[in-house]
Amino acid sequence: MVPRPRSEKARRSVLDAMRAALYAGHYEAVTIEGLADAAGVSKQTIYRWWGSKQAILGEALLEGTVPGADVAVPFTHDLGADLRAWFAAMSESLGDSEGVAIARALIAVTAADAELGLALNERLAAPIREWVTSRLAVAVETGEVRADADAGVIADQFVAMSSYAALLGRPLSTEQVDATVRVLLRGIAAG
Repeated sequence: MVPRPRSEKARRSVLDAMRAALYAGHYEAVTIEGLADAAGVSKQTIYRWWGSKQAILGEALLEGTVPGADVAVPFTHDLGADLRAWFAAMSESLGDSEGVAIARALIAVTAADAELGLALNERLAAPIREWVTSRLAVAVETGEVRADADAGVIADQFVAMSSYAALLGRPLSTEQVDATVRVLLRGIAAG
């Protein structure tokens, strides 16, 4: 028997219902029955297309907006100031209830489906990697940073710190940011 094709309207309704539950901080309480009711579809519709609530969440996050993706810190002549400004902006962006909910849900999705977790982590990390790589390239050109500084590794540290702050539900303190930037700059400084 060939499965019926997905109804795009029903799929969108289920994903919207999942995002609404997530952003309201109710992910742990989400049930397939509750999602079906909120989306106006049957449980069978959901089970036909997704194997678990984590799979629904993963798809909802992959297709939805990502907190922190819109953090844009302009480059200045001061790398340290730019890094501190980026951490402050990211921390503020991820420090709200939506950021906390996404960080916690991402752990649940990754635990249930490693492949989906990797795809989500890549989507969340891509804007961070892009900003860090671009900013460090400028710093290498101006002679502030060694040419062998690995922007990918540095970006991963930014992702880890931002994710940890979101998971805890509190922004990074000014002291944490300053200490991190000082250590980072000492490690990658030219000369």
